[in-house]
Amino acid sequence: MARLLEIINLKTQFLSSGKTITAVDNVSLHVDPGEILCVVGESGCGKSVTALSVMRLLPPDAARYAGGRILFEGEDLLRKSEREMRHIRGNAIAMVYQEPMSAINPVFTVGGQIVEAILAHKPVSRRQAVEKAVRLLGLVGIPDPAGRMGAYPHELSGGMCQRAMIAMALCCEPRLLIADEPTTALDVTIQAQILELIRRLNRELGMAILFITHDLGVVAELADRVVVMYAGKVVEQAKAADLFARPAHPYTRGLLACIPRPGTAGRLPAIDGMVPHPGRLPQGCRFHNRCPHVMDRCRLEEPPLVDRDGHSSACFLAED
Repeated sequence: MARLLEIINLKTQFLSSGKTITAVDNVSLHVDPGEILCVVGESGCGKSVTALSVMRLLPPDAARYAGGRILFEGEDLLRKSEREMRHIRGNAIAMVYQEPMSAINPVFTVGGQIVEAILAHKPVSRRQAVEKAVRLLGLVGIPDPAGRMGAYPHELSGGMCQRAMIAMALCCEPRLLIADEPTTALDVTIQAQILELIRRLNRELGMAILFITHDLGVVAELADRVVVMYAGKVVEQAKAADLFARPAHPYTRGLLACIPRPGTAGRLPAIDGMVPHPGRLPQGCRFHNRCPHVMDRCRLEEPPLVDRDGHSSACFLAED
């Protein structure tokens, strides 16, 4: 099966105070057609920068793609012109953002924004675009979709706004949906509804999804495969069931230990320390100053990402 999206040794850098900072460092991952890939890690690990690199939405005056390739259906997005990328964004690849209230224009109606997105990419009449927008609002579970077409973002709840964002992302029937922590700002009940909606859309439309999150509980509900990122690098990749059954990297094991479980009493375990600043990365393994299993070798050498029967990890302990 041909890869839908394949990122190969991507290196994304920012210029800050005259220094070059590498936020994404030789990251490789792929998404197959119809698959849900979850990218997980703490804030500052490079997840969102990876997603924005795929969309080519990083500010060109502050960011650059210093190496690697981003292949979508075999074509390198890093070689596309801005005009070509405008045709791809929202059409072949769509993105749902973390804060729906800031991603939707507050001075235009929700329905009007969906209609304009359809007209920008599809050769249809305005009437056809309006009819499709109403169908999409109904598809994502918004009650009275025809009536909600005239609503402004501030008239909708956070959950409804996120559903409207998903409807807007679906308006041109993309082959890939990138969801950047779309449930973070929502309460638990609405979060569960949005996750169920994403699962249903994947199942019914056959749309591949690249889902970014810091919550392994969400990953367990959603993912076919998982990529774990830390300090700009991929430290583990596996099928979801395999990752939860046999986590190979100490960082992954630390994240799993932080998940609340029924019957657990007392304080939850935590990973000591913080994700290092990308401009002040430690020598050797980037996780060594937080790792309970650190060895002298870890402080000097950076472990490679090694594949073992489809389960990859970047840890010297995994060699055993």
